[in-house]
Amino acid sequence: MTELSILFVDDEDLIRKSFTRDLHEEHFAVTAVGSGSEAIDLLKKKRYDLVITDLMMPEIDGFDVLKTVKQYAPQTSVLILTGYGDMQSAIKALRLGANDFAIKPCEIEEVVFRIRRCLEKQSLLQMLSLKNLKLEEEIARRRKIEAELKDAQAELETANRELESFNRTVSHDLRSPVLGIANLCRIILEKHAHSLDEKCSKYFLAIHKETLRLDKLINTLLGFSRLSRQEMQMQEVDLSEMARTISQELQSTDPGRRAEFFIADHLSCRGDQDLLMVALNNLLGNAWKYSAKEALSKIEFGAVNGDDPTPTFYVRDNGAGFNRNYADKLFRLFQRLHTNDEFEGHGIGLVTVERIIQRHGGRVWGESEKGEGASFYFTLN
Repeated sequence: MTELSILFVDDEDLIRKSFTRDLHEEHFAVTAVGSGSEAIDLLKKKRYDLVITDLMMPEIDGFDVLKTVKQYAPQTSVLILTGYGDMQSAIKALRLGANDFAIKPCEIEEVVFRIRRCLEKQSLLQMLSLKNLKLEEEIARRRKIEAELKDAQAELETANRELESFNRTVSHDLRSPVLGIANLCRIILEKHAHSLDEKCSKYFLAIHKETLRLDKLINTLLGFSRLSRQEMQMQEVDLSEMARTISQELQSTDPGRRAEFFIADHLSCRGDQDLLMVALNNLLGNAWKYSAKEALSKIEFGAVNGDDPTPTFYVRDNGAGFNRNYADKLFRLFQRLHTNDEFEGHGIGLVTVERIIQRHGGRVWGESEKGEGASFYFTLN
């Protein structure tokens, strides 16, 4: 264990020698000097754990020693020795930064007690100072993070404005000529069909169809780009009723088709109704689309552990399904596991679903075997 170092300053030889001996016996490493000038010279060169100094000394007194300690080693404790009738000087020393004082003549036990108390106080002050330093560093770190967040927010707002401007440009400058081409094809087919041969008519029909498909794709992409920027309006959402509404709309598009919908009752959650409508519409729409070639389409909306506060919802169908080895491609933009000749699509629907579910703190995944239908599960937190 390292001995605590003490600088003892007193101009009386007898007191200096007596205290030096007694403090050595208490296992302190003591350096003793007989004048303030010697003490100041040492303090400028070396650091001590504690300085004990008499106040009244010729030429350079204890006040000068105290000031030097505070100048060169402010963390060092100072114990003042003063005469019985000199309390005003002791009070003055305390105001200048001394940690404690003892009145001479005093026993070594009292001095040791006051030494230990000074060192304990100093240790507590150092701990407090260290904690304050760490607190200041933490405050500075958080302020830096706040500033970075503000900068990031400003950049995000700028990016959103630029994206909105881009969307307007795309909507006007790209969709307008596409729709123009579609309309020209329609006019030619309606007014000049009699002068076109069969092959030429098919070309115009193909152009008209593809331009409408391109317009739909542009519109879908614009809607997708707005998903992450749309402010969420949280409320209680009746998913069962929402699924029934969507199923009725799907059946109305092909009234002659044989299809059965199985929708569980009393399924609800807290979320943004408009966004969840888009997500569920995509999932049920996919089930409707990919089961179209079945003699009887069966589409189900339900939940695993429906009574649980955070159930897992699912949409299941008996349609074409998909190869589970390629399931990781389902939620990638423009990635499709079926060709347009098999089933039309753009590869945006499931990416849209995933974006919406993630904004609700949940996740979505699909399970299937090719030719055996598909099940899509999602959670909402």
